[in-house]
Amino acid sequence: MGLRLEQIVPWGRSLTEYIQMFDLSETDLQSNILDCGGGPASFNAELTQQGHSVISCDPIYQFSVAEIQQRIDETYDVVLSKVEATRDNFIWKTFRSPKEMGQSRMNSMQNFLQDFPIGFQQGRYQTCELPNLPFASKQFNLALCSHLLFLYSDQLSLEFHLASILEMCRLSADVRVFPLLLNMTGEMSPFVDPIIQALQAQGYSATIQQVPYEFQRGGNQMLRVRTL
Repeated sequence: MGLRLEQIVPWGRSLTEYIQMFDLSETDLQSNILDCGGGPASFNAELTQQGHSVISCDPIYQFSVAEIQQRIDETYDVVLSKVEATRDNFIWKTFRSPKEMGQSRMNSMQNFLQDFPIGFQQGRYQTCELPNLPFASKQFNLALCSHLLFLYSDQLSLEFHLASILEMCRLSADVRVFPLLLNMTGEMSPFVDPIIQALQAQGYSATIQQVPYEFQRGGNQMLRVRTL
């Protein structure tokens, strides 16, 4: 798919973090969920263990467990050092230190790696990427996108963002994107307002909602898009 492993910085989040980032209710968790750009998060593994239904899609799934593990080993200390250098940009409540945060991320990624082979066989992990996904319209009750859209506004165009969110809207009547911040700057992505305006012009309900999660300062909001 044109993606090189050396381009990837694997960083996985847990089910608990997903619940807070996307303000997921018990009803939400029991629905049919699509996780876009899921990467090495343990969300799929943990939710599946609870008997729920989720499909994660990401181009990283073209690589083997050993390849992903090697890339984690190559980038882990680099990411931790960057967080340490900018620690004032974060709120140290859930995690007391960069080291504790890193251990939580590593635990999530190891959980993912253990689940990945069987999950890939079962079709819970699929090698595909926004804005073109191989699923049927309204196949899902809920579509999530964590730490991809808006966060990489410097690398991904406004057109890519709109096409990706519209694709998620094709697949689900309830779409949630977190966070709305641009990279590590702590500033709102300049794409948020034009995306909301474009979605509303096409007849969608597009609103910014507060969520019970804030690790990066100011990163406590998601975009929620619903079909009217």
